[in-house]
Amino acid sequence: MATATKKKASSKVNLQPLGDKIVVQREESDERTEGGIYLPDSAKDKPTRGTVVSVGDGRLLEDGSRGEMQVAVGDRVLFTSYAGENIEIGDHEYVLMAESEVLAVLE
Repeated sequence: MATATKKKASSKVNLQPLGDKIVVQREESDERTEGGIYLPDSAKDKPTRGTVVSVGDGRLLEDGSRGEMQVAVGDRVLFTSYAGENIEIGDHEYVLMAESEVLAVLE
């Protein structure tokens, strides 16, 4: 009888988006207001800024070639609070979104 063995979970997850999708790691939200009041997690707004950690190959064009991505790994970007799909891996929160959902690159 064969038995399945569990492999140890890798601490580093490689998340490779497809097409014109990107993976963004959200910035940490403030724990207290300007007046000094500490906020519980339920009252915090999710940050709309983050750092691009992975990019896809680009949008597939009609002629079969790939369009060039406008954002690159390491770019700080601004996006809407409703953008993309939230993914939690370990202690980190990521957002998988289309490149078109990025509003601006912060310099």
